Order: sequence, then structure tokens, then C-alpha cells
Amino acid sequence: MTRGWYRRIGRTPLVTSTIIAGASPLGSMPDLYGYDVGESAAVEFVSALLRSPIRAIDTSNNYGAGTSERRIGKAIDLAGGVPDDFSVITKVDRAGDDFSGARVRESFRESRDRLGVETVPLLFLHDPDAFDFGYMASTGGAVDALVQLRDEGSAGAIGVATGDTRLLHRYLDLGVFDVILSHNRFTLVDRSADELFTRAVELGVGVLNAAVYGGGILARPGESTTYSYRPASRELLEAITAMDAVCARAGIDLATAALQFSLRDPRVDATVVGITSERRIASLIASAGVDIPSAVWDELERLVPPASTWLDARDRP
Repeated sequence: MTRGWYRRIGRTPLVTSTIIAGASPLGSMPDLYGYDVGESAAVEFVSALLRSPIRAIDTSNNYGAGTSERRIGKAIDLAGGVPDDFSVITKVDRAGDDFSGARVRESFRESRDRLGVETVPLLFLHDPDAFDFGYMASTGGAVDALVQLRDEGSAGAIGVATGDTRLLHRYLDLGVFDVILSHNRFTLVDRSADELFTRAVELGVGVLNAAVYGGGILARPGESTTYSYRPASRELLEAITAMDAVCARAGIDLATAALQFSLRDPRVDATVVGITSERRIASLIASAGVDIPSAVWDELERLVPPASTWLDARDRP
């Protein structure tokens, strides 16, 4: 990694570490992640995180039906409050079929109560994919409510977080968001977000990149056949196997390259990585500091699978 550890998120006032802890696993969703996270272990982890070089955590109203936020809130309370240089980022979520402006405000109220905070430095509109864009962007709707929360000072900045880069382009068109977050679309093997990230930077919008391991397959090659929780194509699996071999010859692991691929891109302000253990904090920081020769990056780039295999391939509906 050649860039500094602390970075400003777009043009917002928020400056934080280049790695942000993703708190989705703290919601303990074994159907998604394949493992449980106990209450005490989660609170102990967040307590350790608050003392670590990683200076932000990214959660959401709906992670584990609020479990993630409640556990973070307990650790914050035990610490006597959020440290001055630490950022708690969260997201507003729908309730069933309701993603109205009123729901946005209620979602944020729920999050504040769980976290024990009055304001957040960054608040995201989370996964609006299931709702008509016109409904979300209508006068008095979800986007308007989020803008009002920023204008009132409840959120320092606002963003939109989802996977589909085509939808994120539409939200960028509104010209009201400070930050975007995309997941699984900018990794060693999927470049769906490449154009999106370039456009965001040109507009002065901050970029957070999440799920750089594609749901785990790039962290543990050979143990999974799914990418972003979907069956991986033969071409994708072959590319991952070949990339793993390149890294092995260079004496590094594929997970380190997958992390640094995001960290080294000048368009990416911070990379969100889901973690649940203090040991993982140390290993991530160590991976960020590994020197990867330019020749290895060149080899890896030659192995990127064709765009037809990417999640947001242009020829897909």
C-alpha cells in the first residue's frame, strides 16, 4: 500500500482510517455468514476496535434486526462515549414495504437510541434497490428526508449504499449525496464499479468500497465456489485459482492482494471490511503494510476475467 493510513472521505469533513470495520457480522446472521457471533464477544470486539488504529465502524439499522447497533452501543457506553477521533457510521433502512421519508426519520431515531449517539458523521440510505427510484426521490420521500437530516445537523454527510452500480449512477444524478458505498463490484476479479468510482471522484463525491473478498472466496481460495453469495462462473473460479498461484509464488496470500487492490486505488477513500475479532484487526493492519511488487500487480491484472463475468455486466438485464 502506497497511500497514507488516514484519508478524507470525498469533500466531507470526515477523516478516518483507510480501513473501516464493517459491522454486518456483529448482527450475528449465520444464514448469511455461516457462523454466530455471541453478545459478549461482539461487545469485547468493539471495545478493542475503539482502542485500535482502525478509526471507524460501519453498521446499519437492519443488521441482525438492530443487533449490530445495540452491541456497538453497549461497547460505546462501556467506553464512556465515542472517542473524539472515532466515527460511527450507520444507515437508514426500510420497514417492510415502507421506505418513506417518515420511515427514514424513524429508522435514524432507532439507530440513535441503540447506539447512544445524537449525531453521526455519515448516514447512508441503505439498499434502496427494491423500491422505485421515482418513489425514493420524490418530494418529501426518503432522499428528501436524508437531506433534511443533514441540513438539521443530525448527520455530517449523507450517502447511498448498495451493490448495483447502475442504480448508484442514478442516485449520483440527483446531486445531493456526499458519499457512495458499493460492495463486491470493485475487487481483483470484478470491476463493475470502475466507471462509477471515476465519476464519483469527478463530482467530488466520496467513495467507500466494501466486500473486497467477494463474500470470502478471495480470502480463502479453494474453500468456496460462490462470489457475492452467488455461484461463481467457471471463468471466475479459474481466474481466482490463477491469481492465488501468482501470489503464492510471490510469497503473499491472495487475501492480502485483495485488500490492497482496494487500498491502493486513489479513487477509494476507505475500504470497509467485515471483522469480528481483535486478532483480525491486527492481521488486517499487517496485510495493509505488506510490500507487493509492481510485477505481481501486472500479473494479476492480466488474469482479470472478462467483463461478462462481472456482477453488473453490461449484457445482463
